[in-house]
Amino acid sequence: MASHSSATQSASAVTLTQLNAADQAEFTQLLHGIYEHSPWIAERTWAKRPFQTLAQLKYALAETVRIASAVEQVDLIRAHPELAGKAAIAGQLTTESTQEQNQAGLTHCTPQEFERLQELNAAYKQRFGWPFILAVRGPRGLGLNRTEIIDTFARRLRNSAEFERAECLRQIHRIAEIRLNDRFGVVPTLGNQVWDWAADLARFTDAPPCDQGTRPLTVTYLTPAHQACARQLSDWMRACGFDEVRTDAVGNVVGLYHGETEGQSHGAESKAPRLLTGSHYDTVRNAGRYDGRLGILVPMACVQQLHQQGRRLPFAIEVVGFAEEEGQRYSATFLGSSALVGDFNPSWLDQTDADGVSMQQAMREANLPGTLDAIRTEKRDPAQYLGFVELHIEQGPVLDAQDMPLGVVSSINGSTRYALDIMGTAAHAGTTPMPLRHDAATAAAELILYVEQRAQADADSPHGPSVGTVGMLQVPQGSINVIPGRCQLSLDLRAPVDAQREALTRDVLAQLDAICQRRGVQYEAKHLLTAPAAPCDARWQTRWRQAVQQCGLPPFTLPSGAGHDAMKLHQIMPQAMLFVRGGHAGISHNPLESITNDDAQLCVEAFTHLLHKLALGA
Repeated sequence: MASHSSATQSASAVTLTQLNAADQAEFTQLLHGIYEHSPWIAERTWAKRPFQTLAQLKYALAETVRIASAVEQVDLIRAHPELAGKAAIAGQLTTESTQEQNQAGLTHCTPQEFERLQELNAAYKQRFGWPFILAVRGPRGLGLNRTEIIDTFARRLRNSAEFERAECLRQIHRIAEIRLNDRFGVVPTLGNQVWDWAADLARFTDAPPCDQGTRPLTVTYLTPAHQACARQLSDWMRACGFDEVRTDAVGNVVGLYHGETEGQSHGAESKAPRLLTGSHYDTVRNAGRYDGRLGILVPMACVQQLHQQGRRLPFAIEVVGFAEEEGQRYSATFLGSSALVGDFNPSWLDQTDADGVSMQQAMREANLPGTLDAIRTEKRDPAQYLGFVELHIEQGPVLDAQDMPLGVVSSINGSTRYALDIMGTAAHAGTTPMPLRHDAATAAAELILYVEQRAQADADSPHGPSVGTVGMLQVPQGSINVIPGRCQLSLDLRAPVDAQREALTRDVLAQLDAICQRRGVQYEAKHLLTAPAAPCDARWQTRWRQAVQQCGLPPFTLPSGAGHDAMKLHQIMPQAMLFVRGGHAGISHNPLESITNDDAQLCVEAFTHLLHKLALGA
């Protein structure tokens, strides 16, 4: 389980040993062309030697750019050519840019595509003052097609200048990453496999084709697409070398790779403890490919390595593809992990979907028992487990903004939700003086601003920041010339520890009361949900940090604002999570959700390091 066991490297390529031994001038020359016309990046990074891994070098180069001045960053962007622009036409691109634009087919545009690209180049340059930057070899490294490039170009024209400058720099780092792979002769073999698995699994969807002919990714509980995903995961697990693969009573796909003490005598009961891992394979509607699924595919790749090496660990590895987490077809959520912790609510079986199909009926149509007795047999005995670890895409912008591929999760935020109803007095907008109004909407507006202010006050909390959101807001029977007599809004408050969330909730509700009294309006606050925080186990966090460090990266800690299956397993055993950054500023629950093959490779390597340390008793 060496750190590079899952990546292949060319014998004739540049090596880290060579780079570490170089003086500044030679170091800069060895990295010539990695960053377009910008040798200063390599010159400044030289002092950060030695580099133990290529990932460490990539991060160090990106860090040099991140701490550079804004002027230097913009100059770096301007050092890059336009896509299919004048420099390309005149043959004035660098060798690297020429190869990349050729691979994307930009030298073979149709007249219409070429005209569109020139329009976009001009509009982008006018709006932002620098050229549009896109890593045209894409997240897999094989190249985007021209339609994808043009669509991305048009979409990013709508961004703010601040966001777009940051996105251009992230794209430049991706260009540099691919060039470094080429320069060092490194292929992220298992990262490619994980990426390809995710792409292949995405062909199963409930959604019909859209206007463009593509089919959005939607996989909800026990639909035909969902069952096809389960079968595919089962087939892959068997091919990876899992000793046992089954679909359980709620549709979870469970793969078990025996520990070194298992299966040594017929009929002998296993004494090896188990490491539990996994995530969910259902999706939201119009989803991305990686939410949940990455946490199944990465440990599958690790087991595949162990099987190919003929190696057993002192513990078994149990990978669970949880059948349901998102709450899309039925109102209940975390169905898969709830079964494992003995928290499956019997009433859930009677819930019906939009077509009137009960959950129990759906289970039986999918050849599952559909009985509470069968579901109860899936409850795990925590005494048999070392703990639960979950790898997941971050679903937020923090890691991407820090150029950080991996992050160790400190806690899964707890949340409190309310439905608020503010009642004022509807009156004529023209005849009612401002001091005599009882405006429900302005009371809501004042509260919304307070929620923002109060949540930001926790920014420097030692436990991590709080967040507050009003995601739903409406004025029932509102009219342009009527003072709002009623305003309904939602309230979602989250924090990494319960005490912090409770303090936030108390302050917001107290402010709501004060605002309404001062404005002469009434309110009702209906409590909808309280989910306790799930702090990640300190020892397991340490293991993840050590695994990240062995990849050559600084350990970066952040809370999870979203809920995960680990929250449920937290009820019965220690749990800890590792995040991988998402592209496009971390967007998730969206078709733009993205990871690179290189980051997928780092996930496999970090998970492998964790297994290795655990096998040594650390």
